[in-house]
Amino acid sequence: MNVTAPFKLKAFAMADERSERAALAGAVNAMKFEGGRILADNFDGIGLVRDIEINLGLPMSGKRVLMLGAGGAARGALLPFLEARPAELVSANRDVAKAQALAAQVAGRGAVVACGYAELEAMGRFDLVVNATSASLTGDLPPVPPSIFRPEGMAYELAYGKRLTPFLRLARNAGVRNLADGVGMLVEQAAEAFAWWRGVRPDTRPVIDRLTVPLD
Repeated sequence: MNVTAPFKLKAFAMADERSERAALAGAVNAMKFEGGRILADNFDGIGLVRDIEINLGLPMSGKRVLMLGAGGAARGALLPFLEARPAELVSANRDVAKAQALAAQVAGRGAVVACGYAELEAMGRFDLVVNATSASLTGDLPPVPPSIFRPEGMAYELAYGKRLTPFLRLARNAGVRNLADGVGMLVEQAAEAFAWWRGVRPDTRPVIDRLTVPLD
């Protein structure tokens, strides 16, 4: 079964066996039952990477990548991001201690630079900026400077809807033309879960095309 908010943490607690990705995220979004045991995984990060690299055409290898936020969404994405081999992966959060704790969790798998939002002004531009905070759900904006965006890069918002979020508007005003929301991630994580259950991965392109709407 697929699991969504607000039940991901409860599902994590119920599982008998969890993947490394799920253990790092502290949450699960897919479960299956085998031999009387509950197995759990988290495909959010894999779905996000597949959407960025395959559907949107931005290979992350060798790129400077910035992840905003250090909550469950960021935790679920960090390991797949490291496996994509970016040149630099930065985790920025309002509470820098949470970003530092997240970086420490994956220290054995790759280097993550942890910082607060105020430090971003001096860190230059990034090829990919992902908003993994919950700010957009309430119409708010993480306090980040527009200087983090590279105009030829990509701004990715995990939330999705019919309108540009404050984060995507900030990126557009900074000259970024490649803007994306989380619809592709939603579809790709579902396909990964289906493959885990059934051994067959469905074609995601027709579904994404059907669900995608122009952002305004």
